[in-house]
Amino acid sequence: MTAGNSTELPKSGLLLIGMGPGRIGSMTIEARNAAKSADFRRYEAYTALWPENELQSLENDIGPIEKVMRPEVENPAEILELARQNLVALLVVGDPLQATTHVDLQLQAMESGVECMVFHGISITTLVTGSIGLSNYRFGRQTTITYPYGGWVATSPLEVIAVNLLQNQHTLALLDLDPTGAGTGQQVPMQPADAVESLHLMRNKLDDSIDNMDMESALESMRKDACKLFLSDELNERIVVLCADMGTDDEKITCTTIGQLSNIEGGRLNCLIFPAITSEVEERALLRWK
Repeated sequence: MTAGNSTELPKSGLLLIGMGPGRIGSMTIEARNAAKSADFRRYEAYTALWPENELQSLENDIGPIEKVMRPEVENPAEILELARQNLVALLVVGDPLQATTHVDLQLQAMESGVECMVFHGISITTLVTGSIGLSNYRFGRQTTITYPYGGWVATSPLEVIAVNLLQNQHTLALLDLDPTGAGTGQQVPMQPADAVESLHLMRNKLDDSIDNMDMESALESMRKDACKLFLSDELNERIVVLCADMGTDDEKITCTTIGQLSNIEGGRLNCLIFPAITSEVEERALLRWK
């Protein structure tokens, strides 16, 4: 149930609460009041992070908050059991239903007979597209630039970008938080230089493996064509927009190239936009960040 359909909180159950992008002032009053009313508060700290000072301010306002990581959310037996007799708030950076993990948690709560209410928040998806001036209608599938986990390099992020570009669609690429991929330890948000290194590793692996790509369907054939076209251009010359600490006082937007990206300082949380062919208005909008 979305909170907008009912303002009355249950005596027990699960509250999925969107925290917004990175400061207490961007969190809705309804969401803060709901979190304050909860018996227990959990802060999901593996898909995104708030600045520590803002998190402390929130805790001072609503009460004690306990951090939880990937295992507690993806295997939520403990949270759901607690929510049977108590009102439990799970605080999620951005909007609580932007990640499949939280949608799955909502479904598990419903299947377990635990009432679940959702309090939406401002998400990075809408914040970034509006801030930099690219048309929201022209964005394709979203992806995440990942760290190379234990020597394993994913090529799927580049494949997503390539297919979007072939269809003249922009791409929002979030930057990874966890060098281990486990979602259990101390998060280390990826910096621009890390992203450049990962992108080059992905590009090299994609170049080595492209001849072995499946072409059994029209979609697979299109993906291969898109990747070939992407690989034909010099990676370092490709335009990207770095968005750092969006929605906070430290927000910074920089339009540059991948080749220059390593020289730019990022923030606590970073993401990249890969623009497709821009309209006249979009081009003028991007000039503000060069």
